Amino acid sequence: MGDNLSLSATLREGVGKGAARDARRNNLVPGIIYGGSEEPLSINVKFNELLKKLNAGRFMSTLINLTVEGKTIQVICRDIQKHIVKDLPTHLDFMRLSKTARIKLFIPVVFINQDICKGIKRGGVLTVVRPEVELLVNAMEIPSALEVDIKDFEVGDTITISNIDLPSGTETTIKGRDFVIANIQAPSGLKSSENEGTDNDDPTTEAGEEEKEEATSE
Repeated sequence: MGDNLSLSATLREGVGKGAARDARRNNLVPGIIYGGSEEPLSINVKFNELLKKLNAGRFMSTLINLTVEGKTIQVICRDIQKHIVKDLPTHLDFMRLSKTARIKLFIPVVFINQDICKGIKRGGVLTVVRPEVELLVNAMEIPSALEVDIKDFEVGDTITISNIDLPSGTETTIKGRDFVIANIQAPSGLKSSENEGTDNDDPTTEAGEEEKEEATSE
C-alpha cells in the first residue's frame, strides 16, 4: 500500500475571487475541503510546498494527511485547477475521507522483469495500452501501483487485467471483460521479413505459374 502524503494548510479568511487573488499574491494556493458531515472549509496551501508534492507524482491518487491549524484531516485531492498558460496550480479541491469510504482512483501499472522477458529478449517491444487502471478501493488502503510480471510473455502475447493480481479489497470499474493492459509487439525487422515471406514475388512461385501457363497453351 502507498505511503500517505503530509501537507500543511491554513484557514483562508473570506471567500470569492478577491480572497483567492490575495492568496496567490502571497505565494499561496487557495483550496477547499468538502465532504463528510462537516461544512466545507476554505484553506490556503503554500505554493512551494505544494509544487514539491506535485512534482513527486501520484498526488491525485494518494491519501493525504492535511494539517489545518493543528488538526489533521485525511483527504484525497479531487481536482487541481491550473493556470492556462503557466500550467501552475491555482486552486485545489480536497475531499474528506472516512475509514470506511470507498473511492475510485486511477492506479499506475508497473511491468516487472522486463530485462528477462522472453519476448523482449527476442527483440519484441512492450507496448503499453493502459499505463493506469481505474479501481474502486478502500480509502485507507490505496495501492501505490499494480504489478504485472512479464518475464514469461512471448512476442505477440497480450497482457490483460486477468494477468494482474489485484490487491485485497479492490476491484476494477470496468466490468464484464478482460481488457488489454499491454502487449509484446514483434520488432519491425521481424514484421518486414514475415511480410516478405508472404509476398507473391517468390521466384519459385512465378516459375510454377509459368509452367502452368505453358501446359495450358499446349
